[in-house]
Amino acid sequence: MSVVEKIALGLVLLFLVVMCLRLFAAPLKLALKVLLNSALGFGAVWLLNLTTAVTGLSLGLNLFNAAIIGILGIPGFGLLLLVQWVLT
Repeated sequence: MSVVEKIALGLVLLFLVVMCLRLFAAPLKLALKVLLNSALGFGAVWLLNLTTAVTGLSLGLNLFNAAIIGILGIPGFGLLLLVQWVLT
């Protein structure tokens, strides 16, 4: 393989990588945002469970609750508390 062929191959690969990143930028950004919000929701449930002795409120510390809070935000937190209240 000559130097010119290597450079051409490198440019084609660079072009393909850039196009793939542009194509999947929005879904990746959304996935990272949901992942970050789920981690924050996990932290919110953990903090709520720390105050159980004072408030009397507690939620299960699991991925489902964290994802609900991560996707829906504060209304999701209220929804989980309401569902727990109705079911108990």
